[in-house]
Amino acid sequence: MTRSVTAHLFSSVNGVNESPHLFQFDAFGQEEGAAMGKALEGVTDVVMGRKLWAEWSTYWPGNSGDGFGEFINPVRKHVISSTLRGDVGWNSIVIEDDPIEYVQALAASEGGGITVAGGIETVRSLFLGGVIDTLTLTMHPAATGEGRRLFDDTVPLTRLRLVDSQITPAGNAMLTYSLRS
Repeated sequence: MTRSVTAHLFSSVNGVNESPHLFQFDAFGQEEGAAMGKALEGVTDVVMGRKLWAEWSTYWPGNSGDGFGEFINPVRKHVISSTLRGDVGWNSIVIEDDPIEYVQALAASEGGGITVAGGIETVRSLFLGGVIDTLTLTMHPAATGEGRRLFDDTVPLTRLRLVDSQITPAGNAMLTYSLRS
């Protein structure tokens, strides 16, 4: 049995994924929160890049009073890094080998769901590497002129298959894709 590997990023209508707090504004309502909660149900492992891990590991351990803090603090975290080594704490394991092979092996092991939290390069490489089963993009009704994109100019032609969609009252398009073979 293979465990499901998912990822979720926020996006502007022109594809910017970096710093979504700069373009989300009031476009995050109950439906978005419920979808995020549902996506995290049964997740036992989170894969993330070193930069995101460094940011979250200094914030979340002291902020466990909300739903996400209650989720992220105890869950096993797998950190892709070429600089971190050994025991880094916060229930985290450093991925020192090939990340695609590591996530493939993790998906083949026992446990619950696996989610890839980010950053953008981590999600891009694992999605294009074929180890993320589904990628949800929550597209907010705003355009921003600058910022990093998941599908930037370095990404070759990649065909996707829409597996789910929802338009929320806040005006977001929640689009879930898999790679199209």
